[in-house]
Amino acid sequence: MVGNGATNWSYDVEPSFPATAANFNVIPYHLYETFEKNDCHFYFMDVRPASKSPICISTWARIQELTAHLNWYDLYRPVDNGGNVASNEEARYGQTTIDGKVHYYKRGMTQSEYTPWANHIVDNGTLYGDFLTDYMNRPDVRQAFHVSDKVGVWEMCSSKLDYHVQNEASYWIYGVLRDQVKILFYSGDTDGAVPTWGSKQWIASLNWPVTE
Repeated sequence: MVGNGATNWSYDVEPSFPATAANFNVIPYHLYETFEKNDCHFYFMDVRPASKSPICISTWARIQELTAHLNWYDLYRPVDNGGNVASNEEARYGQTTIDGKVHYYKRGMTQSEYTPWANHIVDNGTLYGDFLTDYMNRPDVRQAFHVSDKVGVWEMCSSKLDYHVQNEASYWIYGVLRDQVKILFYSGDTDGAVPTWGSKQWIASLNWPVTE
């Protein structure tokens, strides 16, 4: 099961953002039409060559300007979720009871923790996934998911893994896993970073039989 995984840089993040922003009425639709008409292309972390034409550069700059106040991970949520809670220890950590013992967990991730490879992004201390982390660590939710008491607290990302950018992203793994395991891929319906539109496009590019 993969949640909001950046899979193919030809579709994910920047390539599918203009269409997503236009369909959310975040930007005027004519900006998206200009972007498409002029065959403009921009990519995450410059993993592919970007468009150099003045019209593409100015259109992309305008799109970025109009969406600067939004959270790319949730287009219905502003960039600042109410203050620099990452520096507040009481707000940063939560606690839950597992097998009669109190356990502490990190509430969500800051931008630098969530995408340590994205050096171009400024971390303003805003937390992502704090509400989700609280929910997944509730005793009643753990019980509903049949999580064993031997399993520790739930966190958004593993602090034990080395996360880094791959030029091939993770598109390659689907051909390897095909016919070996069942795969569930889902995208957030308000996510601008890995939007559903991009996910649908790279899934279609696999050219696998569609049964439903």
